[in-house]
Amino acid sequence: MHNTRRKFIKTTVSASSAFFLSSFNTFATPMSTNMENKNFDLKILATNWGFEGTLDAYCNKVKKEGYDGIEIWWPMEQKGQDELFAALKKYNLEVGFLVGAYHSTFEEHLPYFKKMIDAAATNKIQRPLYINCHSGKDFFSVDENQAFIDHTTTLAKQTGILICHETHRSRMLFAAPVAKQYLQKNPDLKITFDVSHWCNVSESLLQDQPENIALALAHTEHIHARIGHPEGPQVNDPRAPEWEAAVKAHFDWWDKIVERKKASGGRLTILTEFGPPDYMPTTPYTRQPLADQWAINAYMMHTLRKRYAS
Repeated sequence: MHNTRRKFIKTTVSASSAFFLSSFNTFATPMSTNMENKNFDLKILATNWGFEGTLDAYCNKVKKEGYDGIEIWWPMEQKGQDELFAALKKYNLEVGFLVGAYHSTFEEHLPYFKKMIDAAATNKIQRPLYINCHSGKDFFSVDENQAFIDHTTTLAKQTGILICHETHRSRMLFAAPVAKQYLQKNPDLKITFDVSHWCNVSESLLQDQPENIALALAHTEHIHARIGHPEGPQVNDPRAPEWEAAVKAHFDWWDKIVERKKASGGRLTILTEFGPPDYMPTTPYTRQPLADQWAINAYMMHTLRKRYAS
């Protein structure tokens, strides 16, 4: 009887997993659009978050996997900059820079942020595809957070570099209705759409905020392609059947961004950003990750390329 029960469970799990993998693979089919500008350009980048080897080994693996480049925190030390640019050149990779600060007071936070982003934007070695900002703090005042926007708006005009502000928990744009006030006040504000955070903050798939989401999608220039859910910023494995609704919701949002970009002929950059523990759920006591971070990100990259590349 126990053998029969185990056989039934194994058969049921295998069948449901096969069904959803087949369903997930539907997102790997090319997206149909009414209009496509020949100048549309898609770049998909890898994160070094969680990679434990050297930067050279990481860039080598990124290149072999088929990514266009990497997104990485701007190194403040000269040694780190030299190492980064050498690896980018060696493996012929594009780059997007991350910048931000962690000081708890506005008086310390803003100057450090300015120092980092100014250095990243004016480096003479390799021009980034974009700069992604972890901007301000959720507990700073509206006027204080506006100072980050004012500085980056001026810097973007001076350098011609795309500068985006990320929709990230604990930062300025930590929730959809909060972001709305900044987007309405700053019509030129560009954002990195990491909607997984908003799902977590609102404890929903944002079904009741269509206007807020539509506004954010219209301002999106860069995507962080991680699947969130109402109780967390990252599902354990987007290929698992229990996350079907969350996966579909995210692709529906991304589809709208890509459709706009394909019509206008602009560039769209996407980062596959499933993270390591503790973003990645783990087993108790051993803290072993429940899934393979690199494999998930690579699977997302290939799926996104098949769906969105011209």
